Amino acid sequence: MPHNAPKTPKDIAARMARGADGYLRQTFTLKRADARKQAEAMLKRYPKAAYGTVVEAWRELPGDRIEFTMRRLPSAD
Repeated sequence: MPHNAPKTPKDIAARMARGADGYLRQTFTLKRADARKQAEAMLKRYPKAAYGTVVEAWRELPGDRIEFTMRRLPSAD
């Protein structure tokens, strides 16, 4: 077994939550104005310089809704 392989169920759960590349992802589906506010709030709370925060993907849905995924590095705390 490789030395970096998860050893406990907690390790496995933590690794799955981070994703294979170590980033945390959150997907939102909101009205356009609310989507913009949510993305701005995430970028303010987790600045790109410290967390690598980006809007990883987005798409327009019927009813002026936006589905988007924010990606960031986990915090150190």
